[in-house]
Amino acid sequence: MVELKKTENWVAGLQWLFFIFANIVIIPVTVGQAFQLSDSSIMTTLQLSFIVTGCACICQALWGHRRAILEGQSGLWWGMILTTVSIAASQGISLPEIGGSLAVGILISAAITVLVGLFGWGNALAKLFKPGVMGVFMLLFGFQLIQIFLKGMLGIPMGNTPDHVSIQGNIALLSIILMLLMVIVNVTLPNKISKYSLLIGIVIGWAAFAIFLGEEETVKESASLTFDFFLLGKPEFNVGIIIVAVVTGILNLANTFGALKGIEDLYDSETSKKQFSASLIISGIFTGISGLIGLVPYAPFVSSIGFLKQSGIIHRTPFLIGGALFLMMGVFPPVTLFFSNIPLSIGSTVLFVSYLQLLLSSLDFLKKVEFNKRNVYRSAIPIFVAVVIMTFPDSYFAGVPTYIQPFIQNGLLVGITLALVLENIIPWDKIVEPGQSNN
Repeated sequence: MVELKKTENWVAGLQWLFFIFANIVIIPVTVGQAFQLSDSSIMTTLQLSFIVTGCACICQALWGHRRAILEGQSGLWWGMILTTVSIAASQGISLPEIGGSLAVGILISAAITVLVGLFGWGNALAKLFKPGVMGVFMLLFGFQLIQIFLKGMLGIPMGNTPDHVSIQGNIALLSIILMLLMVIVNVTLPNKISKYSLLIGIVIGWAAFAIFLGEEETVKESASLTFDFFLLGKPEFNVGIIIVAVVTGILNLANTFGALKGIEDLYDSETSKKQFSASLIISGIFTGISGLIGLVPYAPFVSSIGFLKQSGIIHRTPFLIGGALFLMMGVFPPVTLFFSNIPLSIGSTVLFVSYLQLLLSSLDFLKKVEFNKRNVYRSAIPIFVAVVIMTFPDSYFAGVPTYIQPFIQNGLLVGITLALVLENIIPWDKIVEPGQSNN
């Protein structure tokens, strides 16, 4: 109670609130638009996202890993879902079948995650995610999310994008100006100001959008809560989509390992087996909840590392305050409606700048790998193959069996899988250049 009386904890809690808000608010909106949901259904997913995310953050801080790390709707899952909608829709698969098959895959993934936590397999799996794997994961994760955010900044719809769309000049110009402003704040101003750059970006960007471009009504005022299970589609059994979802769920464990390992230096302690297990169990439970009600599944946010390093807010009290406030935002529909109408371009711009820190996280992991001209393939193959796949049009994969198309067309999943296989099958550290010693 003493901590709750401190003004600085409430100010820091407000910063956490807007960090959580900026990371979460555009996810249910973009997924809802991709699945062509009604305004009421999007409003429902928004409210549920706020409530469930707030609960997930509080549970992790109190009973999970017990650290100040955002537990939110996973960017890996989000990117995969938007990519799958685009790919599967182009193959003539209906949106309800896509959503229903994803729900089945998410529930299977939730069960696997809980089992990994219950049986204490987290430490063993963490050993597979070596620095080389994590470096590739962070980099490719950044590529996929930055691609999504850049579309939002340019006014391009996310997900199932029509062929006739084009860059919206006014939106793009405002986004670029806001991006440069946030970068300048982060680079030139002292930390006591720059640590609030995310909050500054949202306030200034939203105000500027309203003044110069008018209000953006993402969700109509007439929208209301219409709770139902499986909002994205009743359970279906498209094997290819289910396989991709399960693989995504397994690879999503990298978020837990990356986030917890990435902040060990801030807390000056290694993550224990118990913390890994508790974190995975809670992530699995909330992933199961998300599968039942049509939300993007949950995981600790790797981007929390950059936020913690920039803001220095590592104590749990401000984080718990931010999580509780975010939960309350979802309880009151008028509050949810107000915040849901933040322009997607502004939210995308703020996250674009925030997620640029993933490059630093990637380099930090890759610095732990000793590269030479003979072992560089351990990272070069996954990175280059994945990035090239990300640029391929859907038509290139027409000859691939349909049940593996959703996986093989997803550059991020292919890249992480290649990195896991290469790092753990081949003894790269024993491969030296001619004239060098193994000792």
